[in-house]
Amino acid sequence: MLNAAIYLQGMLVGASLIMPIGAQNAFVLERGIRRNHAMLVAGLCFLADTLLIALGVGGAGKMIAGSVTLQLVLTVGGAAFLLRYGWSSLQRAWRATTSSLAEKGTMSRIQAVGMTLAVTLLNPHVYLDTVMIQGAVAGQYPRTQQLSFALGSISASLLWFFGLALLASWLAPQLQRVRVQQCIDAGVGCIMWLIALGLLRHGVSLV
Repeated sequence: MLNAAIYLQGMLVGASLIMPIGAQNAFVLERGIRRNHAMLVAGLCFLADTLLIALGVGGAGKMIAGSVTLQLVLTVGGAAFLLRYGWSSLQRAWRATTSSLAEKGTMSRIQAVGMTLAVTLLNPHVYLDTVMIQGAVAGQYPRTQQLSFALGSISASLLWFFGLALLASWLAPQLQRVRVQQCIDAGVGCIMWLIALGLLRHGVSLV
């Protein structure tokens, strides 16, 4: 039976982990503002998050926490991806014109799926924070109560990703000007680089 108190804690923990701006949220915002496969991207992020929450509650976080090598591979690989993605965003901001933004900002459905999976699954924070922390918190409860926690976290993910995509799409007409798009691309690029640098510092601490 669903435990309302544990369900609410799952929502709060899930929201606290998912709401800070990171690579995944920045990408959802970007697709929403460009009105380019925004709902598809939000749906994929939600499904991936649901799977990762299930893995965390199921005990996968302990495996990651117990393997320094796995943490190092995830950290370095994720940092490399984020540095490359951030560089592309900064280049787009620097060279922006109306036509170039329209051309480079649009992705095909396959490209949007691939990039969504990349910013989700190649981001070590997903494993080091979401899987490990949620698994640790859920582990405080009896096995029969952990489903309530997981459902709370999944509900937070559902509300957040689709709400973020819808809000960005709604604001899109006010955010389509070249100067605004330049600021968005520059901001996304800086966020990616800051996250990557944080990951590299974490990687150094593991060695």
